[in-house]
Amino acid sequence: MTGARSLLPLVFLVLCAAQAVAQIDVRLQMSRITFVAGEPVPVVVSVTNNSGQDLVFQGNNRLGWIDFTVTGGRGVPMTPIGQPTFGAVKIPLGQTMSRTIDLAKMFPLQTMGNYSIYGVVRLPGQTTEGFISNRLLFNINTARPYWSQKVGMPGKAGQTREFRVLNFTGDQKTVLYAQVVDSRTGNPLQTHSLGEVLMFRKPSVAVDNRQVMHVLYLMGPTVWGHARMGPDGKLLGRELHKRGAGPEPQLITLSSGIVQVGNSIPYDPQAEAEQRSRVRKASDRPAFIFE
Repeated sequence: MTGARSLLPLVFLVLCAAQAVAQIDVRLQMSRITFVAGEPVPVVVSVTNNSGQDLVFQGNNRLGWIDFTVTGGRGVPMTPIGQPTFGAVKIPLGQTMSRTIDLAKMFPLQTMGNYSIYGVVRLPGQTTEGFISNRLLFNINTARPYWSQKVGMPGKAGQTREFRVLNFTGDQKTVLYAQVVDSRTGNPLQTHSLGEVLMFRKPSVAVDNRQVMHVLYLMGPTVWGHARMGPDGKLLGRELHKRGAGPEPQLITLSSGIVQVGNSIPYDPQAEAEQRSRVRKASDRPAFIFE
């Protein structure tokens, strides 16, 4: 009888844990499902606590409190190359925690194909059990190379990178990408989407004296984008331009090796919108009454 009584607290804890798991909602969301190999693949994971009490999620050195499983086209789970950096998290009753993870940093998503992902959340003490999220489907595509050039790494003798400009057409839109590839392995190190492009005006590309790639491309009927990318794969910025009084904007390489945009006027859509809002329409002017 004494042994049975000693088991009651353990049984109670197990039942409470099972009830809490049943009342934890885990949802995954993606803003799009088509990606180019090498670019970030962001997924938003949201955990809602409806267990009736505040909960603390905390893993250990062997097992985290949240795991993700990605499978390829054949349904075989992929071996992760990294783990999400989720520390201990307290989620009060009735509240939701949301975090964004980059699957491209966790799994080798370099091969074109279809993939799926789901997540598992565990309470402290759980190992194989847990609450499984919804399953999302996404695909990795390869974009068509438009331009490429190999460059040396500044300050690193013998190391080279390859700049690439890619274009990908999907959903009736053409998107331009800037990419840096490891020349030794051929694997993309970083891929950044530069946004939509109108290809009836071919993008122009140049590399300056600091081994920075410049891309000038038509984004809209009157707006050009100027993106800059370093040999380490970092996107250094993007500015918008409009056509000046002369020819269309173009990249100009000076004798010093500096690359700049010529025949253009810097364009700030937010400033233009604010200026328009300050201009009163004729219909808004007060009426004048003549007697």
